[in-house]
Amino acid sequence: MEVTAARRSFLCDIGYWADRTALHEAASQGRALQLKQLIDSGACVNTVTVDNITPLHEASLRGHCPCVRLLLRAGAQVDVRTIHGSTPLCNACASGNFECVQLLLDQGANVNPSLTALTASPLHEACIQGDVAIVKLLISRGAELEFFDVHFGPPLHIAAAKGHVACVRALLQAGARVNSVKFHETALHLAARGDSVVLVDTLMEFGANVFSSDNSGNRPRDHSKEGTPCYHCLCYYECHPLSLQQICRIRLWRMLGPRAQRVIPDLHTSPVLKSFLLFSDHCPSQTET
Repeated sequence: MEVTAARRSFLCDIGYWADRTALHEAASQGRALQLKQLIDSGACVNTVTVDNITPLHEASLRGHCPCVRLLLRAGAQVDVRTIHGSTPLCNACASGNFECVQLLLDQGANVNPSLTALTASPLHEACIQGDVAIVKLLISRGAELEFFDVHFGPPLHIAAAKGHVACVRALLQAGARVNSVKFHETALHLAARGDSVVLVDTLMEFGANVFSSDNSGNRPRDHSKEGTPCYHCLCYYECHPLSLQQICRIRLWRMLGPRAQRVIPDLHTSPVLKSFLLFSDHCPSQTET
């Protein structure tokens, strides 16, 4: 596809905007050889469409790492945003391609781009996909755990709503607040609505408040169907307090916050106790004992 010359206009220091170009098509379809030929012939890698979509957005969204690498080497802007606010890193996280995400981060992509009403953060996108490897990578690069999206709330909420237990656990182990709220609704409310006993157990292990009320005054149990295993699980937690060990561990984490992962390994205590304090022991749920 050729650039429509009548539609071209200079846009700040990004380049030119136009209808979709051959560069966009090659990046979108993963045709690395054609992309290289276009770049070598002088095509502008920062050409944007009327929606401010660059070839790098296209390659990232579809997880075409060779194309992403070619574009970055040719000077593609790593944090350029679409009209809706998405960056190439957001797109790569949505594609679920670990290599692309790592490549963009290594090239300086902002792991915490400011949120808009029409886009989520890279961490939100990874949690939506349920890709725990990408979630952990983003966290290790400084992803904000409490970034609040107007649609999803914090990343913990969307991971819980989607039932991605491994992502929920990774967020909590990194210091995400288990009782964070969106309109007074917690991740435990979402776990109950999804009828996930494993997710309920995980959230309770990290100190979720089983008595928290949403805007309608409903507890998590009220969001679960009566008679289901999840309903009985929540009833159990309402009637049985956490063990003293659990309470002490939760208190320590609340005091340390995100620093817990760095501080606890340096404590002068036994490896078994450190494992317990770091939630790496995978304790059985109280409903199973």
